[in-house]
Amino acid sequence: MIKSMTGFGRSEYTDGKRSIIVEIKSVNHRYSDIVFKMPRRYSFAEDRLKSLVKGIARRGKIDVSIMVENITEGDTNVRLNTMAAKQYYDNLKELQNNFKLCGDITLQFLASLPDVLKTVPDLEDEEAIYKSLEIPVLDAANKMNEMRVKEGAKLAEDIIKRGDYIRSCLKEIEERSPEVTKAYAEKLKERIRELIGNNVTIPEDRILVEAAIFADKCSITEELVRLDSHIIQLNNIILKSNQPDGKKLDFLVQEMNREANTIGAKANDLKITNKVLEIKSEIEKIREQVQNIE
Repeated sequence: MIKSMTGFGRSEYTDGKRSIIVEIKSVNHRYSDIVFKMPRRYSFAEDRLKSLVKGIARRGKIDVSIMVENITEGDTNVRLNTMAAKQYYDNLKELQNNFKLCGDITLQFLASLPDVLKTVPDLEDEEAIYKSLEIPVLDAANKMNEMRVKEGAKLAEDIIKRGDYIRSCLKEIEERSPEVTKAYAEKLKERIRELIGNNVTIPEDRILVEAAIFADKCSITEELVRLDSHIIQLNNIILKSNQPDGKKLDFLVQEMNREANTIGAKANDLKITNKVLEIKSEIEKIREQVQNIE
């Protein structure tokens, strides 16, 4: 069954040290484009997480947002930069002596200066962190995929319904096509009578030859068969394929439109032309739906 490229998934997970929220949204795109937004300290896990998402959604513009909130104090350490503190102190004392300034250099003031006290992430097991991130990312990706599958089913139903209607139009055109040649033969006889009058016998065999030439030039049998074949193939892909076949479907729709244009150009009949216009309208609607299929 086909899948849409539009979906959304959200998941929350807590591993005891941190709370993780993952949101994944996807829209249609010609290729696979996966973008992660996550804290820099966890960027080591991005490539593996990206492969995880791509294994579930193989085509589309996919945005993955990962928010991490530490819930324990042990996740960061406060480090004292003694060298920076000493340089601050020495420079301040020199400044005080040179300009004969009063005042004390307090602990509170010294500690407030940049880089004297720094918070640094605690050294952690990267594999353990990856496993904590993997759980909500996989859950959110699966939820997104469920939405893509549900929407894909609706797209499939609509496309098949429109394909069936096109095939019914093709049957009407096929039934109408022989009448076009007969009508041409009658018009040809009438035109000859207008030119030479009713007193002259019109050679029936010559009329038949002209009608045959006209029928050959206006024959749309091959185009009707090909267009019908394209629709059957379209239905087979939609109902049976488990691959991301959006590009293949897009190509088929282009071929369907080409055959419809040829039928319209060769038909030389108002009723057939009107049916072709209906067919082209349905093909365009199918094309719009196919643009969102993975």
